[in-house]
Amino acid sequence: MTASNGDDWTGNLDEIPRAAYKGGTMNRREILHTLAALTGAAALPRRGLAEVVPFPGNSAQGAKTPTQDTPNLVTLFDYEAAFPQRVEKMAYDYISGGAGDEISLRRNHIAYEGIRLKPRVLRDVSRIDTSVELFGQKLNYPILLAPTAYHRLVHPEGELATARGAGAAGATMVVSSFATTAIEDVGKAATGTLWFQLYVQPDRGFTKDLVQRAESAGCKALCITVDTPVAGTRNREMRDRFQLPRNLSMENLRALGEKVRQHRDYKEGFGEDIYSVVLDPSLTWDGIEWIRSFAKVPILLKGILSPEDARLAVEHGASGVIVSNHGARDLDTVPGTTEALPGVVEAVEGRIPVLVDGGIRRGTDVVKALALGARAVQIGRPYLWGLSVAGSEGVRRICEILVTELRAAMALCGRPTLASIDRTVLWPEKPAIPRKEEGPGSSGGRRPGAGG
Repeated sequence: MTASNGDDWTGNLDEIPRAAYKGGTMNRREILHTLAALTGAAALPRRGLAEVVPFPGNSAQGAKTPTQDTPNLVTLFDYEAAFPQRVEKMAYDYISGGAGDEISLRRNHIAYEGIRLKPRVLRDVSRIDTSVELFGQKLNYPILLAPTAYHRLVHPEGELATARGAGAAGATMVVSSFATTAIEDVGKAATGTLWFQLYVQPDRGFTKDLVQRAESAGCKALCITVDTPVAGTRNREMRDRFQLPRNLSMENLRALGEKVRQHRDYKEGFGEDIYSVVLDPSLTWDGIEWIRSFAKVPILLKGILSPEDARLAVEHGASGVIVSNHGARDLDTVPGTTEALPGVVEAVEGRIPVLVDGGIRRGTDVVKALALGARAVQIGRPYLWGLSVAGSEGVRRICEILVTELRAAMALCGRPTLASIDRTVLWPEKPAIPRKEEGPGSSGGRRPGAGG
């Protein structure tokens, strides 16, 4: 890596992965280990996969907040740096990795860094309102916890701890089909709003039953993943020969039997079959309409990047769409989600809400996504970093950091409400300089000899 001579973070962030994958001396994991040491996070104890140990903030006695135990972890990036010290390499690679050369993985965040904000001054920002309404549900802020699999890889209480942390933070949690805790148990532990993410199964009867289980557990919306007929080429998982520990399973799919354990199980070798027993490559728009025929909650389609598919989503009755490239875990070299967002927003023409995930690490990123037309955003990996460090309190802390940064960014941009955030908050690539209208005989508004 070369040293920076200024604040050109885009160049530096892009350079780190190149060092890792183009023959450099440090890979991303080693870089994060170094960062962890610098922040003091390297002193945190490492846990084995699904190891049951007490966690700060989860015990009845002597509970401490994450800031007491980890005073140097004040940004999402700090928690990312601490993450490798808290989990085994297989779990780290599964959560952190992307597809192929991970070009889109890098692009998801770098694209945000290329967008500049335009602050306005002398506006009343004495009250900041981050609330938003989605599908009749009032959210305290436009940040949801995206569906992610296998939470017990990073914390022994898994999705139960995540649900408690989300509830404490007032955040909506989207529970994954691939959770290591059954949706019924997550529903009992949750104190906040739950949505459910659905992988449509080849067994349609089982799929219908799963949707109804999620509704009965209290889930208020259904996010159908539509971008994964097959899983992506994930080389980190291949090298690790990823498999779930024997004491963990996809609890929501348990009724499908032992065969589900072979999903992305590389222990027997790589093979040539791209298909999975828990993904349905035959799913089409007809399948979406079939689910609409019995679902009692709003249906969002997760994994929309192209404007053409966004228009089809509206035509087929979707309640909303989520601009997502699956955390850059499926098809590499697709755009960062913020690059795809404007086209999708334009295509739906305000008829349904548009959400976006991928690469959001700062409150300013949230402002940028909203300015480009998103109604709300989702975060995935960051709350898993918090979960690994401090359980439910870590999840709460991740939300708290991001919301605090969002409020500060709104105030500094002169935008006290989410409704006041639009494209005018973005700095134009070639900013126009407004000039006073010139009257007859005017010398262009400049006095002769006036300095610049």
